Amino acid sequence: MMHVTLRQLRAFEAVARLRSFSRAAEELHVTQPTVSKQIRLLHEQVGLPLLEQLGKKVFITEAGQELYATCADWLETWGRFEQTIDNLKGLKQGRLRIAAVTTTKYFMPRILGPFCARYPGIDIALEVVNRDRLLERLTRNQDDLYIMGVPPEGLDAERESFMDNPLVVLAPIDHPLVGHQRIAFADLAGERFLVRERGSGTRMIMERVFQERGMPLRIKMELGSNEAIKQAVAGGLGLAMLSRSTLNPDPSREELAELDVEGFPIVRAWYVVRPKGKQISVVAATFLEFLRGHVQIFVRGQ
Repeated sequence: MMHVTLRQLRAFEAVARLRSFSRAAEELHVTQPTVSKQIRLLHEQVGLPLLEQLGKKVFITEAGQELYATCADWLETWGRFEQTIDNLKGLKQGRLRIAAVTTTKYFMPRILGPFCARYPGIDIALEVVNRDRLLERLTRNQDDLYIMGVPPEGLDAERESFMDNPLVVLAPIDHPLVGHQRIAFADLAGERFLVRERGSGTRMIMERVFQERGMPLRIKMELGSNEAIKQAVAGGLGLAMLSRSTLNPDPSREELAELDVEGFPIVRAWYVVRPKGKQISVVAATFLEFLRGHVQIFVRGQ
């Protein structure tokens, strides 16, 4: 009889799905040696290799494919059991799993802080990832709720807007256009822009804005974080279009200026998304009600 633990299955499922021990360790919030140990123990119990690593590439063996085909169902069944237990315990205890895109790190802590103060028995796991990783988690139903600025098209998901997400054009404080009023969008045609990676929600909106106005988007540099983009703008490398939520109340403290461009700010929204028909836990439902009733507290001059 095989004695396989839930921890081993979770480690195997993550490595098999992500094809990476390091990414699996990051997702599970453990060290890579811990993941490797769980996989080794699982191999010993099964008696056959499940994963093979050649260089930096991870391959799934035939036995691994068989296990992976049923592993996700087992973990989902266990997740439903955990949710049922949380519901039976009520709001005194429970776990809330939220995945959010990286830009939300500027305001999500200010939302979660008061919520945790009101419900101290609730344990919150917040995953802050890029949009592609978030959609991957949504597809696999790994979390209770998902926070993003551009909800997915083509996925069977429910969405609810909860806060404005104004997008603004940023420039270094010594840029020639700083201080001008009602700048025509066409005046930006010759400017170089600093952008997020492909798949980013902000990048998608930015490309759409330029396409709708019939102007080419001249990209100077692609950067992986909003902080890197702000530093590059301050250094005079180009302009950027970012969510106003990424800025300090006084952007000049970051040596940035918000340009007064016609049609800006472009007011989008932040959304909370979940798979359609998903049975929502008591804890998640309580957080949604808290969000609807208190979000105005967190809006900062938007």
